[in-house]
Amino acid sequence: MRKIALDVGDKTVGIALSDELGITAQGLMTLERVGIRKDTGKILDLVREYNCDTIVIGLPKKLDGTDSIQTEKVYEFRTMLENKMRSTGMKGIEVVWQDERLTTVMAEKVLIEADVSRKKRKAVIDKQAAVLIMQSYLDSRAMEKRRQEQNEL
Repeated sequence: MRKIALDVGDKTVGIALSDELGITAQGLMTLERVGIRKDTGKILDLVREYNCDTIVIGLPKKLDGTDSIQTEKVYEFRTMLENKMRSTGMKGIEVVWQDERLTTVMAEKVLIEADVSRKKRKAVIDKQAAVLIMQSYLDSRAMEKRRQEQNEL
């Protein structure tokens, strides 16, 4: 099953999906924020449409690991998302955090190296950050699986 990753910002939510095998991440879209209830509803529509079993939310901590103002907003977003999932009977979908420190910086670097214009970068940076969040999550799961397999030997 697929996984969906979210880079939650004040104005937009960058969204990425995994492939069915959980190996690679692809950017899906950038959702313009209109209000937390409608935004979470749209996310859950995408979860249903793409048959996702996991929602990976980028956790925007400060570099020293402490919470920021944005961290608190993302906590609130997750709470609303989980409440909406319960109220609509969506069961069995895991919601997990993924450290997203520096993903926007890395996303911008990738886009600059790809020679994407400043105007276009602004339009896709959050989606690219979500791709990095998703790929980090997928890579960490793959590493954990390899560790477990080695311990079984």
